[in-house]
Formats: sequence, C-alpha cells, structure tokens
Amino acid sequence: MQKRGKGKPFFRPRQVQNEHRLNREITAQEVRVIGEDVEPGVYPLAQAIRMAEEREVDLVEISPNAVPPVCRLIDYKKFLYEKKKKDKEQKAKAKQSEVKEIRFTPNTDDHDFDFKAKHAEKFLKEGDKVKCYVQFKGRAIMFQERGELLLLKFAERLAEFGSLESMPKMEGRRMLVIFTPKKKK
Repeated sequence: MQKRGKGKPFFRPRQVQNEHRLNREITAQEVRVIGEDVEPGVYPLAQAIRMAEEREVDLVEISPNAVPPVCRLIDYKKFLYEKKKKDKEQKAKAKQSEVKEIRFTPNTDDHDFDFKAKHAEKFLKEGDKVKCYVQFKGRAIMFQERGELLLLKFAERLAEFGSLESMPKMEGRRMLVIFTPKKKK
C-alpha cells in the first residue's frame, strides 16, 4: 500500500496470475497442439489460436519447457476445476502418519510388556511410527542397561511389523527408540 497526496492510501488492483499461459500470453513461435477432436501436431502459434477460437475453447500451455511447448485445446475453467478436484482426491487418499508413544520403566513387568507390544503392533499395522522410551526416575538412572535390554527385546518382538530406525539412545532421563512400519506387499 502506497501513500498518495494528503495521506490517502492508494490501492493498486492485483492482477490475477494464471498458473498456465493462455492464448495470447504464449510466447513460442510454434506449439505442439493436443486436445479432443484435433489432429495432434506442431502448428504455428497464430494457427493454434485460430483453432481454439473456432472451437470456443482456450489454448493452454501445459508443458512450457518442452521443445516445442505442448499446448492443449480445452476450456480453462473446466480444466482448473478438474485439476483441483483431482488434487483434493489425492490429498484425501494420502494418510498422514502419526508418531505414537509407548512408555516403559526399567522395571516393567512381562504382562505390561506384552500388553504394550500388542498396542505397538496395532500402531505399526495402521502405518504409524512408534516411539518407545524407558523413563528413568530418581535412582533408576543407575539401571540404564536394563532399559536398553528392554528396548532391544521390544525391537525383537516387533521385528515382523516394523524396523528399528536406530539403536537405543539417551535423551536426558529417557532412553528411546523409534520404529517405522514395514511396507505392505
């Protein structure tokens, strides 16, 4: 926003920039034309624009880096709508993976271990990462080797569902490992 005159703001209207070049915005001399009921081939730009006007559609530059650039005879608004719809569909199909956490103590019992292992298996089957850590409180920090053995035993138990990203490492008062799900065949 620029100031003009006696403190009144001056608004410059924004020009909408298209994602693709259309009709007269195309700068190449020759273009490769594709589209419905059109003989695919290389045409001079003026002839390609004339073809688009005859069919009452737009000449849209789809691949500007190709030699010659590839243009398509289509209704641009319809093209954008379908592209937006397709992108939205792909986004809906793409699952966001989460990181689930499982906490142990150095003295975790076998039953608790099995219970948490079942949960971790379920998370890995669903495609989520699993972050397991052993929390050391107070004097329990003296039993770091117990924590490491516990995490390695856990890794062995989950071997068929996920793979270990790295060996157990200490971060402050917790020792942690991260499992990534194995890809489904």
